[in-house]
Amino acid sequence: MLYAILAEDLPGSLDKRLAARPAHLARLKALQDEGRLVLAGPHPLIDAEDPGPAGFSGSLVVAEFGSRELALAWASEDPYVAAGVYGRVTVKPFRKVLP
Repeated sequence: MLYAILAEDLPGSLDKRLAARPAHLARLKALQDEGRLVLAGPHPLIDAEDPGPAGFSGSLVVAEFGSRELALAWASEDPYVAAGVYGRVTVKPFRKVLP
């Protein structure tokens, strides 16, 4: 089943995000290589493709997992969690309708 992983950045965590980004992207690439990643990306804090020093308000990952528990476990091991970037992570079942 698909799960949406919605994460919210802590204020002032941009430097931590940038430092942990390579490890975060490596985990997403592994999901992609397994054919389980639907989409992933950050939420810019401002209305801009590259928000610069304004940073990000969080991230969204939609991927396939065998259960909500497995999705929660995967999300809890994210390098952004370990680095103190994310203040809150929510995992919800997701049903893709379109396209």
